[in-house]
Amino acid sequence: MGVQWKALLRRLVVEEGGGSMKRKELKRKLAAELGERLPVDGFDELLDKKARAAGLEVDGKVVRAAAREPAGGEAVAACADGGRGGAKRAKHESTPAALSAAPPPPRATAGACTAEAAAAYWAQHRIALAGDGASAFRPCLTFADAGFDAPVLRATATFATPTPIQATCWPIALAGRDVIGIAETGSGKTLGFFLPALMHIRRRPSAGGGGSGARRPIRVLVLSPTRELAMQTESLISSAGSHCAITSVCIYGGVSKGPQLRALREGVDVVVATPGRLLDLHANDHAADLSTASFVVLDEADRLLDLGFEKDVRTIVAATARPPARQTAMFTATWPDSVRALATDFLTTPVTVTVGSGELTANHRVRQIVEVVDPDRKDARLLQLLAKYHADRKARVLVFALYKKEAARVEVALQRAGYRCRAIHGDQSQEQRSAALAGFKSGECPLLIATDVAARGLDIPDVEAVINFTFPLTIEDYIHRIGRTGRAGKSGLSHTFFTLHDKSNAGALQNVLREASQPVPDELLKFGSTVKKKEHKLYGAFGPKEGEAPTKAPTKITFGDD
Repeated sequence: MGVQWKALLRRLVVEEGGGSMKRKELKRKLAAELGERLPVDGFDELLDKKARAAGLEVDGKVVRAAAREPAGGEAVAACADGGRGGAKRAKHESTPAALSAAPPPPRATAGACTAEAAAAYWAQHRIALAGDGASAFRPCLTFADAGFDAPVLRATATFATPTPIQATCWPIALAGRDVIGIAETGSGKTLGFFLPALMHIRRRPSAGGGGSGARRPIRVLVLSPTRELAMQTESLISSAGSHCAITSVCIYGGVSKGPQLRALREGVDVVVATPGRLLDLHANDHAADLSTASFVVLDEADRLLDLGFEKDVRTIVAATARPPARQTAMFTATWPDSVRALATDFLTTPVTVTVGSGELTANHRVRQIVEVVDPDRKDARLLQLLAKYHADRKARVLVFALYKKEAARVEVALQRAGYRCRAIHGDQSQEQRSAALAGFKSGECPLLIATDVAARGLDIPDVEAVINFTFPLTIEDYIHRIGRTGRAGKSGLSHTFFTLHDKSNAGALQNVLREASQPVPDELLKFGSTVKKKEHKLYGAFGPKEGEAPTKAPTKITFGDD
């Protein structure tokens, strides 16, 4: 099979098993590692032979580390009493001090393509790399080029080829470098960071040990701006991690702390969390020891800041392992000054990967239809559009409303019209939001009305159409909304209602349409083409431009009583 049996068996038994492992469990792990079904006939004899060659002892139903040095001079830190010495060693190696002192992970190859092929790939996909030694990291044109272990590679089985952000970021992250990925929504950023995260865990000293009371330390931390995105990310990591005996938990608010506290106290390899709840469990419940987190990801970093999480994020990252023991990755759809400042503070000599212009642009695979309507006609037009886009009652259609009460009202109106639909908005419990999203993803309830809580990050497959019932407050939110369709290389459709109340966004919307080579309706042009000045968060339209310092406060002048 071309398998390195000695290293594989010793890693499973000594490191993951703490010095001993039942034969049945070992066979299961071997099957997962090799990514294929192991032979039944004669496998027990083969296993015995390979185990002894690796310096292991086979005792009935148990395989354990021998209390001697195997051939090659590499000592096995285990005892004949069931491997408790190995457990002690593994436990020591997973302490914060040991992790900080651990040598850096082995450097990955910079892709398998030639320099000419790399240059052509970057040009084709409009990819720019910046940072020390950036050009040395050639893209992985196939999944096999990345050098993932077989169990990790299984997570890519349903995909044809890596996306540009994945192909370019993987060699950088696998080499242990900090990385910044800037790309549009739907570009595959999640897979871009979590497969290197799994490899990071597999290359580190094993946690948990197997001794009494031992627990796994947190080694990977992913911060997400919303509950739904956190849950989606953790689900993907859990699926991929199941092939590698890697555990994970999702930490978010709106639900009971109990299960989350138990998971943290039992020990997990990966924590995916929203900042507020994680900080609560870390600072108040003392349940989340972040000092061992040596791979930290800020997912949707621009959104984390937009939602006001900067202070929490800084507090959390400060509690993790310190560079050079920590590797940090930041992924974002936009690159404003606020995100750049965060990157400067958290990342060490990062390589920046920009796919596209670096400016937020609409997905060119999405056909954009903008319809100027009277506000009183929107309800009737929505029913007409659903008769067109949702005629079979099976196509997934996502309808965006601006406000929570509006989403609830539209939900009731469509249900009265005979449509099976659900709404998702901030007034609901987390259980209600999760149920609505799950029904939409599964196709059980393929019509969903949502506020902007569902506009970013969520990977909902096969959304055929997005309808903007009410235009969002910003053009950025418009781009993120329509990015829910046309994902994973597929085409999509968006249909937007635009009213007189939205005229301040007319110029910016026209620019988005032109950039994507979409038609600009004459009715929209009548509102003018002026682009609204981007307002400062504190000073509004009268504040300094982004990146400028606010002007000094005026000097107070006191006049006499004369």
